[in-house]
Amino acid sequence: MAVPMSSPSRPSLKVESIADQLYRFLCDRITSGHYRPGQRLDPGAIAAEFDVSRTPVRDALVRLEHDNLIETRPRSGTFVARPDVDDVHEVCQVRKGIEWLATGIAAVKMSDAQIADLRAEVVEAQEQAEKGSYEPFFASDTRLHREIVAATGNQRLIAIRASVDPFVQWLRVLGATGTHRTAGSTARHLQILDAMAARDVAAAQQAAAVHLDEVAAWTAADMESHVIET
Repeated sequence: MAVPMSSPSRPSLKVESIADQLYRFLCDRITSGHYRPGQRLDPGAIAAEFDVSRTPVRDALVRLEHDNLIETRPRSGTFVARPDVDDVHEVCQVRKGIEWLATGIAAVKMSDAQIADLRAEVVEAQEQAEKGSYEPFFASDTRLHREIVAATGNQRLIAIRASVDPFVQWLRVLGATGTHRTAGSTARHLQILDAMAARDVAAAQQAAAVHLDEVAAWTAADMESHVIET
């Protein structure tokens, strides 16, 4: 006699958890400058504001600490971190490793039309910056780096690169990628794109590596001269 097979259990579908939502809210408050470097965070006050228990707040804060956006001091509390030169070099080293590889792949895989579109946007953004409008540059800079990594199609690479995006955005809000740096970044962006258009993998990768070294050096110099306030 055949034994009837049990029907497979229905998979449970989960909406975004409260901790995930809190993480996004708090991350945005830090990286947008709403919470300032060194500011003390009160888990109880956060729980009360969002009308949740302390457990999801704790979970969200653990993730933020893992991202180096906050720090817990024994017997003192939890504070928004103060990014320093070591943080800048670490993040730029991660970006350099990822984007060197990604630029080489993108130089082969990215279409001529996409490269041309990115280039036109870079040129237009710099023209706007010279007129005193800097938001187009910031948008172009973000799009260029993200699309180069996205062109790899490597989801793990994309996820690792995305993990440093909050820190990059935070530094920008604090004053990194200052308006006095747009021309230098634009020149390097065009060098990367022109090498990609020529399908010159080595030249594109070299330009990408030099660019991230320059970003690290410029950002460190701006921190030391207090252009970036932390």
